Amino acid sequence: MGEPRKPLNRGSDLYTPEQRLRRDTSIWTTVQGVLAPLQFLAFALSLVFVINFLANGTGYSAAVISVLIKTLFLFAIMVTGAIWEKVVFGRYLFAPAFFWEDVVSMLVICLHVAYVISWLFDLQAPREQMWLAIAAYTAYVINAAQFLLKLRAARVASSYNNSDPVQEFAAEVSG
Repeated sequence: MGEPRKPLNRGSDLYTPEQRLRRDTSIWTTVQGVLAPLQFLAFALSLVFVINFLANGTGYSAAVISVLIKTLFLFAIMVTGAIWEKVVFGRYLFAPAFFWEDVVSMLVICLHVAYVISWLFDLQAPREQMWLAIAAYTAYVINAAQFLLKLRAARVASSYNNSDPVQEFAAEVSG
């Protein structure tokens, strides 16, 4: 039998009690919660169109439109995510809690923008454009995994704490 797990200390939490309260009461948390799965759906559908074009040479217009839609979702989630980060952490980007996720997000944005520029100005052949979309999507998947792992770790860390930091903060504020 192994040793019982020790509760994690407060330093391992992703959020301070104040940040958790701001996160839980912010409309931007809900916006992110709605946009993230919609962006993933747009990604999954677009990936099918892009792969179809790369495999069969057909459906180029559908693939382009799908990548543009995915890119619009990306911009929406990035702008609202920056606002969320400002509300919760006091800065628009690169808050320590999400620094590396934001760094990779910048790569994701750059690759999507590179695709759009390549398409708009016909800088590459259609196949090369679609491979650029695949590169952008690969970075997106890595970035999404970063966020999911970070949020899961925060949830696990929070569950090991004996008390609810939001309730603690509310008690401090009220009394």
